[in-house]
Amino acid sequence: MNPAHSRHQLQRVGTALAAAGLIRLISEIDDHGAIPSRALARTLTDLSTAQIRQAVEQADALSLLDRSHTGLGLTEAGRDLADLYDHAARWARHHNYPHAVSTFAERIRRVFALLADPTTTQPGQQDGEVDAGLHHIQRLLTEWADAHHQPQPQQSAYGIAA
Repeated sequence: MNPAHSRHQLQRVGTALAAAGLIRLISEIDDHGAIPSRALARTLTDLSTAQIRQAVEQADALSLLDRSHTGLGLTEAGRDLADLYDHAARWARHHNYPHAVSTFAERIRRVFALLADPTTTQPGQQDGEVDAGLHHIQRLLTEWADAHHQPQPQQSAYGIAA
């Protein structure tokens, strides 16, 4: 792990990346290609206009979106995040986590919650396969953060904190 990313910072990154609207936006673009800006509400029908706006703003802040004449596509960071989401969802599906029937976004959110709080009860028995899978996803998250996320300075009531 890059020394610039403490465990706490990595947990914050994971928590930010686990936003349901962001997961839906990034996954939809990854699965189906660029979405014209005017078609976002028709494409992401399960999200409110406010949730879509928040997801786009968050994706922009993380440099995940590429805006072109065809619409909103993914940057390299966005494509790498979509791969991370796929790995997390595959692991969760394989372990029926959090339940045998769960949405793609819920699976990712719960896996990221496991990574953020290692004291959380893990699915099934504490076995090597479960641990190895989670460690692999943790490594992918660390690599994504190292490659694409610059820690933001902490804001205090008096300005930027050291």
